[in-house]
Amino acid sequence: MRIAAEEPFPGFYGDGKDGEKWTLVSQSQIKKVRKIWAREQYKNIERTQREAEDEARREKNIEEAKKVKIQLDPSLPDPVKIKIREAKGHRGKRVHLYGWVHHLRRQGRSLMFILLRDGTGFLQCILTDQLCHTYEALMLSTESSVHLYGELRAVLEGKTAPGGHELHVDYWELVGDAPAGGLDDVLNKESHIDILLENRHLALRGDTSAVMHCFRDYFLSNHYVEVIPPTMVQTQVEGGSTLFAFDYFGEQAYLTQSSQLYLETVVPALGDVFCVAQSYRAEQSRTRRHLAEFTHIEAECPFLTFDEFMDKIEDLVVGVCERILKSHVAPIVLELNPPILLCRFPAEIKSFYMQRCADDPRLTESVDLLMPGVGEIVGGSMRIWNYDELLKGYQREGIDASHYYWYTDQRRYGTCPHGGYGLGFERFLTWVLKRNHIRDVCLYPRFVGRCKP
Repeated sequence: MRIAAEEPFPGFYGDGKDGEKWTLVSQSQIKKVRKIWAREQYKNIERTQREAEDEARREKNIEEAKKVKIQLDPSLPDPVKIKIREAKGHRGKRVHLYGWVHHLRRQGRSLMFILLRDGTGFLQCILTDQLCHTYEALMLSTESSVHLYGELRAVLEGKTAPGGHELHVDYWELVGDAPAGGLDDVLNKESHIDILLENRHLALRGDTSAVMHCFRDYFLSNHYVEVIPPTMVQTQVEGGSTLFAFDYFGEQAYLTQSSQLYLETVVPALGDVFCVAQSYRAEQSRTRRHLAEFTHIEAECPFLTFDEFMDKIEDLVVGVCERILKSHVAPIVLELNPPILLCRFPAEIKSFYMQRCADDPRLTESVDLLMPGVGEIVGGSMRIWNYDELLKGYQREGIDASHYYWYTDQRRYGTCPHGGYGLGFERFLTWVLKRNHIRDVCLYPRFVGRCKP
């Protein structure tokens, strides 16, 4: 702070010490500050000049790059258009691939490495000389879409690359550019969770999940038949308090909580059946393992006992995990924590359709599969297959049986002991990948307070 000092000289006053409010700044201190200020001013001038020179150099490089044109070499053999997953069978051949720039690394002015992603895998691509000098190459950023032509070669001994091969590019084209910096300017490890969720459509661009394929492979190889049930219903399975209701042409309807009832109806025609469908729960749950919309993998099997039913659930988890560990995603599954089976739950806390235990009618032939760190991922039971017992179940829960006539009829026309289960796919992924929150493994998570994008 500058004020009038004692006569005859003006001076500078700063914060005082030892109880004094102000103290006079010495001339040596003023001189020191002036030197620092002059040095900073000089640095600013140097920085401004350097930035201007860099910008001029950049503009010159851009103008020169615009003059560089590359063309397909007609003397080269015609390329084979392939996906990255097919690359191994085309080593030593000229190929044509397309995809997105997942990673980009420039090494000097005449060497560029692109990690290409096409949804079926990743491929390292090498560009040299004129291919790196074009305007498109100079401005290329991650997430741009490109066409690449070149020869597939196995990597040299001691080197590594995805798939054990790389593409030596002889020609390429830019299909669609991306903003400078790619996704790194929008999403990174430090991004707030709300930013990640708002830009979920961009965050999805990365490794894909092979787990759903493993589930379908398990079911189909064990001769289950896949069916497609409706998602708009007028019945309830898990209680009316968690239903999403809507007007259906003047009638009350709901988004399905589970496809179980519909699966049971096709068992007499198809035997063991399964479905992969969306289920909806209007639960006011703000936990790390709850979603309002989730992928529900459900199955129903006829003519089996409760012990055989539990064996089927165990076989499902073991069979799918074995397939995962044999797939290309095995490296990210570092350790699978052992599951726990809880069975024979009290009837009063379970649904109306669950079979009572013969040795203790207070209990049900039900089972939950619990995974450490996640909780329940599978819930299942033997189903009531006696007509009169099912009617008592409706009455106990206060359900109008007339709305379920199509379900009740299964107990009138050739009934049999049967059971089924439902698995939350996102919870299974949370366990397999050891993630802390279920939203991290969901395509577009829906939970309390979020229904976008």
